[in-house]
Amino acid sequence: MNKPGYKQMEVQIMGQSYLLSCPVGGEALLLEAVERVDSAMCRIRDAGKVKARDRIAVLASLNLAFELSQLERKQAEREAEAQQQFQASSFAQGDASAFAEAGGAFDNDPIDAQTQQRVDDLMRRLDQTLDKDGRLL
Repeated sequence: MNKPGYKQMEVQIMGQSYLLSCPVGGEALLLEAVERVDSAMCRIRDAGKVKARDRIAVLASLNLAFELSQLERKQAEREAEAQQQFQASSFAQGDASAFAEAGGAFDNDPIDAQTQQRVDDLMRRLDQTLDKDGRLL
């Protein structure tokens, strides 16, 4: 008897039939998993070194678990790298805020007179443009 929301499916793995239960809507994922297991087991069988079905199943399971572990490790590394980039980006934004709070210059990095003059000219032109209608755009 099926549980509510579950469906039974007959599948073939290495030539043997299995009746499996899966959630309704999960049929495609189950068939994909069956294909992976069948493929892994057939590769081991076809290599000719192992003949017993149970040993083939164990080796295939170990191979698939190893592949999964590798993928999980790569994903964790990518997430850690993304976190580091985010933190570096946040730090850089913090530096920009500190720069603005310092009036556009850090104590150890004074703006030379020519750069200050250019900034003042730009500010004056912005003020004139904004004074026309109170809006930049």
